[in-house]
Amino acid sequence: MRIVRFLCFVMLVAAASAAWSFERPFPPIAKRGQLSMEEYPVILLDDKPRRLSAGGWIRNENNTIDMPVTLRGRRYTVNYTENAQGEIDRVWILSAEEASRPAPAERQAQPAMVPSR
Repeated sequence: MRIVRFLCFVMLVAAASAAWSFERPFPPIAKRGQLSMEEYPVILLDDKPRRLSAGGWIRNENNTIDMPVTLRGRRYTVNYTENAQGEIDRVWILSAEEASRPAPAERQAQPAMVPSR
């Protein structure tokens, strides 16, 4: 019985570590910026007032949705997308590791590396 419990524990730890290493799939059009909250629905992106769209959401580092009022008083490095009206519709607060990588829109703009002969 102890062996069965031990194996269940090992499987649980393995499943949890796989979940912790999940890389969030940001859309290729996502841009990078610095976010701070103003009076909802106004947000500051790179110190410029922008509007969070109706139905827009903000996901934290754990990929769960945060309410805008809980984010006041701090600056966050984020990836974000805009809707057709220019409003911000999706925001991802980045972890330090995610922030160290280039933004998805910047990766697409970089020329492909061609090996020299």
